[in-house]
Amino acid sequence: MANRDRILELEAAMRQAVLGQDAVIRQVLLALLADGHVLLESLPGLAKTRTVKALAAHLQADLSRIQFTPDLLPSDITGAEVLHQQDGKSVITFQRGPLFGNIILADEINRAPAKVQAALLEAMEERQITVAGDTHRMSALYMVLATQNPIEQEGTYPLPEAQMDRFLMKIVLDYPDADSETRMIAMLRGETAAQGGAAAAPDLVSQDDLFACRAEIAAIHVAPALDRYIVDLVNATRHPAGLDPDLERWLQIGASPRGGIALDKAARAHAWLAGQDFASPDDVRAVLHPVLRHRLHLSYDAVADGVNPEQVLDKLLDAVSVPV
Repeated sequence: MANRDRILELEAAMRQAVLGQDAVIRQVLLALLADGHVLLESLPGLAKTRTVKALAAHLQADLSRIQFTPDLLPSDITGAEVLHQQDGKSVITFQRGPLFGNIILADEINRAPAKVQAALLEAMEERQITVAGDTHRMSALYMVLATQNPIEQEGTYPLPEAQMDRFLMKIVLDYPDADSETRMIAMLRGETAAQGGAAAAPDLVSQDDLFACRAEIAAIHVAPALDRYIVDLVNATRHPAGLDPDLERWLQIGASPRGGIALDKAARAHAWLAGQDFASPDDVRAVLHPVLRHRLHLSYDAVADGVNPEQVLDKLLDAVSVPV
């Protein structure tokens, strides 16, 4: 079976488990294919955790869940050196924490203090953890999927910009439509009735299959004109003067070079999943919002006008010329 077909089967299986969130599932898979991390944001009860569990359930991967709380310590997630007896001698060994796994569910990540959030920085970017001067490598398949609630601010700590920039995508979940919600109620009622029975084992996508997909995505052709389009989009967030008066008023700080790299990775993954052997401007435009929405700093004028990042990015797409 072709590698792309395996991923499309994974997508179909996730859609059966998480109803009414097809766009979210597609974006999560794009981040997985692009070897990036994801920040999931929504009101409570919109299937953030269920989406991550559905992904891990159909991958040959270990799911590690971390419930972030205000009293969490960095060693609680990274692990620590412990003293124990071995052959009558005292030996210090490193005991790995829950940050070591394949799929990391960082639940309510904004409830942890800055030191704990900072402990994630090295793991997310360098794929390693340094404890007591020793470096411990993460697995080849390593993806952090963090969740947060945008409206509950009591007892939370805003994520620092450096950490936000390390997420390939910020995916926003909305309420499902009425038909999906009706089917959801019936599905969960059936799951409750079937508890205790022997569930059929899902057909797992192996890590080798996933790495083969990533190798094919790396071979996707990207024309120089498309590279320039990506750079123009990112530069427009930094220097909007003369491009559009609204963008000039709304944008305070634009995306970093990591934003352009993320656009390239996500666009190539989008093209590959669509069955193309080259990336086009349409692929870039399709992934622009989840890739850049968390990398923009809006001005006071934008906040006063009630403008959100989605509107800024819509205006950005209209203002930047598409290469011919």
